[in-house]
Amino acid sequence: MLAEPAPGMRPGPTNSLVDVAGLRVGHAHRVGGGYRTGTTVVLAPPEGVVAGVDVRGAAPGTRETELLDPRNLVERVHAVVLSGGSAYGLSAACGVMDGLADAGIGFPVAGGVVPIVPSAVIYDLGRGGDFRATPDAALGAAAYAAARTPAHEPPFPAPPPRRGGSADASSPRTAARYGDAARYGDAARYGDASHHGGAARHATAPPTASGSIGAGAGAMAGGLAGGVGTASAVLPGGVTVAALAVVNAAGSVLDPAGATLAGVRYGLPGEFGHLRRPDPAEAGAWQPDKVTSFNTTIGVVATDLTLTKAQCGKLAGVAHDGLARAIRPAHTMVDGDTVFGLAACARPAPGPDGLQDVLAAAADVFSRAVAHAMLAATGREDAPAYLDVFPSVLGGDR
Repeated sequence: MLAEPAPGMRPGPTNSLVDVAGLRVGHAHRVGGGYRTGTTVVLAPPEGVVAGVDVRGAAPGTRETELLDPRNLVERVHAVVLSGGSAYGLSAACGVMDGLADAGIGFPVAGGVVPIVPSAVIYDLGRGGDFRATPDAALGAAAYAAARTPAHEPPFPAPPPRRGGSADASSPRTAARYGDAARYGDAARYGDASHHGGAARHATAPPTASGSIGAGAGAMAGGLAGGVGTASAVLPGGVTVAALAVVNAAGSVLDPAGATLAGVRYGLPGEFGHLRRPDPAEAGAWQPDKVTSFNTTIGVVATDLTLTKAQCGKLAGVAHDGLARAIRPAHTMVDGDTVFGLAACARPAPGPDGLQDVLAAAADVFSRAVAHAMLAATGREDAPAYLDVFPSVLGGDR
């Protein structure tokens, strides 16, 4: 049974985080040569955005989160970095800081600026074969450069799509049969584009893409391939709320009553209507070989309204409700679940009723982002894609 959205609510133009005015997204990842990891950057306008955070998991890996306490000095942040690599991956933020500083963007101090770049990481160590193959400042810089590239043109030439095999998200098995090849096919198409030799090679993906890209390149969720997912909602009055989630959960993303993705019940009209309930035989046969012992789901929820730091923290907290609706259990001792709340301040501050509407939408949009991550994920040997395990969801064998 699907939850009923508020009357008049619809997805934004791209159904992604970039539907919030002024926000840009860049993904960079390394797959191969021991790597399966990446970094995603949410880039603010030069003046920054108001930000808050809510950390619910017991094993977080974060940077600059204390700065977002409403009692503390800085009001605005200039980017948020989401990354693989566990604590090692926090170094990706250094590449983003360097790019911002070179552009003269940051908190003004005597002698220059200090870019404010809060960050959070997922645990994906060793998933490409090399435990220490983790994101670094160079990969953060690549994600920052991708975020600065106009959305209508790829930052680097893309190779032809791969064909054959369950890990080919550009093939009919995972993209065209899902019905949105323009969104999901691009994620795989850019996934093999290497631009440097050796360990420095990286690939990028479009800002509106979902799947095993950016910070989600090595993600897993309940034994399935995880990834990045994004979604947006435009409220009846024109306010936009959007989310980007990196789904790497210890818990299951499946409804226990039949293996439907739990997050799809919060979809907007037409968003997930083409999906069917999984065949009971497929649901009964699914027994994950193993679930990793360390995980974490992280993300961003944002609005174009003007909010305070405290209200942004509340926005992030309510997004955790959406996380818990889509992942069971959530906020465990082996997850570092962290959500940042951002306010672009392109619209006036809401009244109490308007704020409540935004908070309700924030929970739903985060659940939807989790579902999109799973639907777009690329399967691999140790982590099959949801659509490979449950092909009946799309109406038949693939």
